[in-house]
Amino acid sequence: MSTKQIDPRGPRFGAAVTTVVLAVIVLSIPSTIATILLTLQAVVFGLGAFVGLHAQPYGIVYRKLVQPRLPKPIELEDTEPPQFAQFVGFLFAAVGLIALGTGHPFVAQIAVGFALGAAFLNAAFNFCLGCEMYLLGKRIAA
Repeated sequence: MSTKQIDPRGPRFGAAVTTVVLAVIVLSIPSTIATILLTLQAVVFGLGAFVGLHAQPYGIVYRKLVQPRLPKPIELEDTEPPQFAQFVGFLFAAVGLIALGTGHPFVAQIAVGFALGAAFLNAAFNFCLGCEMYLLGKRIAA
């Protein structure tokens, strides 16, 4: 595990925003707006996955606008599981973009739907599916 710790409410906030964005995408496939929004969401996921959670735009909004209005978090969490979850989201967004680009909107809806389901689980129930996948992978590897 890394030594970097974050407020666990940040990824949950990001998941809520992501849920709204992905729901709009699923409902508007196939359209130009769906492709544009999915491209932007892929960039958001990519920044969180490859640069780090500090660069994830929804996390920046949380830290600058939301977190200062909240009490200090009771506990912090490691950055690696949510960063892995961003990577999983990026993969689903990439599959969706490839499907849209190759004329397979149903495949894009399925890929984005999976990402939407995972984001909703985190936003609504504080259950990060990608984080759980990461932790399971660590246990299997050990």
